[in-house]
Amino acid sequence: MSLFNTTGLTDDQRMMREGVLDLLGRHLPWEKIRKMDEAREFPLEAYEALADAGYIGLFYPEELGGTGGSYRDIAIFLEAMGYHYTGIAQAITTSAVYAGMHIAKFGSPEMKKDLVPRIIAGKAKLALCMSEPGTGSDVAGVKTFAQRDGDDYILNGNKVWITCGHVADYFVVITRTDRDGANRHQGISTLLVDARTPGVTVRPLQMLGRRTSHANEVFFENVRVPAQNLFGGEGRAWKNIMSCLGLERLGLAAISAGHCFKITEYARDYAKDRVQFGQPISQFQVIQHKLADMLILSETARQMVYRAADVLDSGTPAVTEASIAKIVATDNNFKCADIGMQIMGGAGYSMEYDMQMFFRDSRVGPIGGGTNEIQRNILAKQMDLG
Repeated sequence: MSLFNTTGLTDDQRMMREGVLDLLGRHLPWEKIRKMDEAREFPLEAYEALADAGYIGLFYPEELGGTGGSYRDIAIFLEAMGYHYTGIAQAITTSAVYAGMHIAKFGSPEMKKDLVPRIIAGKAKLALCMSEPGTGSDVAGVKTFAQRDGDDYILNGNKVWITCGHVADYFVVITRTDRDGANRHQGISTLLVDARTPGVTVRPLQMLGRRTSHANEVFFENVRVPAQNLFGGEGRAWKNIMSCLGLERLGLAAISAGHCFKITEYARDYAKDRVQFGQPISQFQVIQHKLADMLILSETARQMVYRAADVLDSGTPAVTEASIAKIVATDNNFKCADIGMQIMGGAGYSMEYDMQMFFRDSRVGPIGGGTNEIQRNILAKQMDLG
């Protein structure tokens, strides 16, 4: 029995959720996920199936070839993928949202016309290159530099924690184009870099969780990039990045909310089957309370996601709501995995069961996409606390 209550969803949204779960059940069955996690294999078949079914188009307006889904539509889509498996959700959002949305919002007309339809069709995968070894949360501190040289830029630098960089066709690179500006937030620009360009090197990293859509280190050594590939305005990347964060944080939260429900149902089913002292452990009040707490965490995460989506759908930036949703959903995701592991005891700690993967996959949530400490800084600023 599913613990997910679809009350409040439209008929189309229910059909979409059922369609996504059915598609993933066929193209990314659970026994395959376990093997792919161990092999660190990208879920290409499921990615392409989602694209073929038109789901990536939800993120983009009709004028760019998309279907113009609402923020709530997007939240439900990502929540469904997060419920099935966070790795496929991360693969889709990395290309379509974290990197692709920069093209859709700020790319030249030619760039949009060429690239967005290919993103929607699953024919072009993108990765966002922003973090560096010395600049994670401090985006304004990027050291990667692009020097103008005639009709090109010469790009040099090192990016790290680049999700899905190993399968990307293009990199959206946040780079400094001016080292002399007095304001550290100025002089930062965005370049579109073909991953096959000479001088680009990708080194996969061995990550704890979400191994199928893992992080990478990317090196740019005298990479020649056409000047026309600078987009969004020279020196304007900081402002552009800020305008994309609402959807990014909504996406992170939605994936985590869906994962909460998956973990809770898995722990519940185990507790109903596991017999100790002559009865299923689900009949012990201490276990019942733990499972009830997991359901509370799941539903609370989901409601925060929908609240943020509704505010964004109203045309409001949702700075406060998106940060709250990101904090609540990702923290609750890890708490659910932690409680679930305790319910299962030794089995939860064993690689033979799925809880260990849920635990590993959930831990990145409070770190990625702007740590939850950074989200609290944002909330403090919204509260006029300095």
